[in-house]
Amino acid sequence: QVQLVESGGGLVQAGGSLRLSCSFSGRSYSTFNMFAMGWFRQAPGKEREVVAGISWNGDSSYYADSVKGRFTISRDRAKKSVYLQMNSLKLEDTAVYYCAARWQGDGSSYERDWFAGFRYDYWGQGTQVTVSS
Repeated sequence: QVQLVESGGGLVQAGGSLRLSCSFSGRSYSTFNMFAMGWFRQAPGKEREVVAGISWNGDSSYYADSVKGRFTISRDRAKKSVYLQMNSLKLEDTAVYYCAARWQGDGSSYERDWFAGFRYDYWGQGTQVTVSS
């Protein structure tokens, strides 16, 4: 029903920047504007963790403590895309980054549990980000 495709990953030196993109597509009723969007990541040997989330209308954004002040999530309605601008990258940011979509048509609170991966309905295939020293 909904497809998410990430892009923009790659190899970057510590202190550098990358911008991840996630394009959203689906059937006509699965409109981008009805979904909150999140970014998650998973490093080798570690559990998946939340990175950032943005509400369906873009008015609210949330960040994991580990990326606050360095990463910025944004969305573009016209392009049906969500972005993750990553600055001041650290070695520990190395991971596969996943885009996820969470249906908000039921009016549920996103602020309450934006970080909960199990609440998201669709996932992309991931894009690798590697930060080198």
